[in-house]
Amino acid sequence: MKEHKNCRASIGVFDSGVGGLTVAREIMRNLPKEHIVYFGDTARVPYGSKSKDTILRFSRQIIHFLRTQDVKAIVIACNTASALALDTVEKELDIPIIGVIRPGARVAVTATKNHRIGVIGTESTINSHMYRKLICEADPSITVYEKACPLFCPLVEEGWLKDPVTKEVARRYLDELLEKDIDSLILGCTHYPLLRSLIRDLVGDTVTLVNPAYETAKELGELLAREHLENPDEPSDPPATEPYRFFVSDMADKFGHFANSILPYDITTIQKINIEEY
Repeated sequence: MKEHKNCRASIGVFDSGVGGLTVAREIMRNLPKEHIVYFGDTARVPYGSKSKDTILRFSRQIIHFLRTQDVKAIVIACNTASALALDTVEKELDIPIIGVIRPGARVAVTATKNHRIGVIGTESTINSHMYRKLICEADPSITVYEKACPLFCPLVEEGWLKDPVTKEVARRYLDELLEKDIDSLILGCTHYPLLRSLIRDLVGDTVTLVNPAYETAKELGELLAREHLENPDEPSDPPATEPYRFFVSDMADKFGHFANSILPYDITTIQKINIEEY
């Protein structure tokens, strides 16, 4: 893999919409020297019900766009795209790229005590069985129980994080997993950490919630150190460009409102682009 010479270049982060902001938030918190170019594919959300070929085409377009922003590494902050596109696009790139599934799977393996792990995610992520595959490769004695939760993404995008409707939907989804006596639950979609407190209330304190967003930020830090790509600037140094830049394919105002409700940084500019041109 070629080394990208500009250590001060940004990290490219992309997702189907606002969910990947949970990954961006963890990168901001854990790697404060790093700059971010974020793309949310808000015109084509959700990804979870789309085919592998479609997700691969979308991912290639977005990666092409991020390369025009001279990024030094890319994070696929979307479980669906990580499951369906990462292995293919990784072979096509000369800069590092990581997804959110491997870090989450690895931590779940170390977290479980009774070897019974639950995974919730979109239909595409669950149908890929990628979490199960990686977990069972690491420890074949673990049993993985998977559950698609397709209504969670629209409820999060609507901002209904603590609404009684969301709680009832979550109860219906999670009851099935809790009957399996799981002791760890992977929040296998980047939207789901925003429902963490609601999910915690339903599953109780005996179940460890694994947030792949946090684990991905940790893995990114390790990757940048290994590849000698860490930004040498201090967070207090005035950056040459805006440290965090945001692009969307649609609905910039709605995206901005949501982003400012969850990020530790106020977004003032969000640029809408035609991603189909890339």
